[in-house]
Amino acid sequence: MTTTATPPSASQPASQNASPTDSQTAAPAVASFRDRGFLLGHVQDTLRFYAPNVFDRTGGFFHYFRDDGSIYNAHSRHLVSSCRFVFNYAMAYREFGDPQHLEYARHGLQFLRDGHWDPQRQGYDWEIDWRDGQKQLLDGTRHCYGLAFVLLAYAHAAMAGIEEARPMIAATFELMEHRFWDGAAGLYADEATPDWTVSSYRGQNANMHTTEALIAAYEATGHLVYLDRAERVASNITLRQAKLSQGLVWEHYHADWSVDWHYNEEDSSNIFRPWGFQPGHQTEWAKLLLLIERHRPLPWLLPRAIELFDAAMAHAWDNDHGGLYYGFGPDYTVCDHDKYFWVQAETFATAALLGKRTGNERFWDWYDEIWRYSWKHFVDHRYGAWYRILTCDNRKYSDEKSPAGKTDYHTMGACYEALNGLPGRGMAPVVGREAAPHDAP
Repeated sequence: MTTTATPPSASQPASQNASPTDSQTAAPAVASFRDRGFLLGHVQDTLRFYAPNVFDRTGGFFHYFRDDGSIYNAHSRHLVSSCRFVFNYAMAYREFGDPQHLEYARHGLQFLRDGHWDPQRQGYDWEIDWRDGQKQLLDGTRHCYGLAFVLLAYAHAAMAGIEEARPMIAATFELMEHRFWDGAAGLYADEATPDWTVSSYRGQNANMHTTEALIAAYEATGHLVYLDRAERVASNITLRQAKLSQGLVWEHYHADWSVDWHYNEEDSSNIFRPWGFQPGHQTEWAKLLLLIERHRPLPWLLPRAIELFDAAMAHAWDNDHGGLYYGFGPDYTVCDHDKYFWVQAETFATAALLGKRTGNERFWDWYDEIWRYSWKHFVDHRYGAWYRILTCDNRKYSDEKSPAGKTDYHTMGACYEALNGLPGRGMAPVVGREAAPHDAP
């Protein structure tokens, strides 16, 4: 794979010609998207969107927000959102030092135990109804994807100084090891019933987010088992498995890890398991390879990251309206023309890291181009945060800005990584304390 993608701004400013998002306040001018103050300010603006209504004193956080920040579902709680809010507030505390962010991170961790943990069957429930401190199970499916975010939440809470989270890093890893690890394949299985009967479906997405969580677990503890596992999963997905699917990361596999080209073929917009190549997952994997390289500079990591990033930009950038499409098929034709917030965010973060790592200005040009597009169309300059999904020509579908699963974890996380790409920004330190085995909560 030798594709080199050049930003359209080098020849035609595509995103400048796109129609504006319905009802969006005009985007203020930005002198430079590469400015530290801009990125930190944007994170703070996003936190302010959630601040008035997010906290539930009876446990955890509310998960469903309209454009204006009002709540439209006060009772449904999703494991992914519950974990991502912990990430959001732990990261915010580390960056800004606001004691309330630390309090919120602790509050979110408590809800993982009080709300999502099933002590009888020893697993985290996927979705629950929570009313006045009482839990009703909505979906007890065990998802490796969900456990990946549990691990991520504990790791970032530990890095924020929440010591009670530290032993839970090892406990969660051991749970995943026991229930989902496929040693022969060197990858994780995907889902199980509430009583832990594992399904035959295999997917890359759970492995990708597990890799993200394992890197964080290593940074929180210094324990090499997490970095070793992250490297192994990353190489198996982005090298071995990708060889089976045209050099790119495919989403779906059979139980023997052969490619399933037809899973969800009629559902290219599925929120967790879409059909087609996901441009956002190519760039997200590229980001993770660069994060592994921070700690273990293997020679294959950077070239593979560049290949995945360039493929996404070459096959999924919309030269007419700006932004990256959601998916394209094995024949490289776009199968889902919608624009998703997380795809743009993960990609500008990766562009920044590649720009710093290589010194090649074309990656910074892509960073600027994606930010110009996102700033104009995805960022809500009236109420704050990002819209979730737009049409091909950048119109909103609804006023549901942040349903379960969103939390703007992708957008704020991308800003933090972009900060790591700026000159003079250091990499995240390794705490160097090993997490001891511990029973699950």
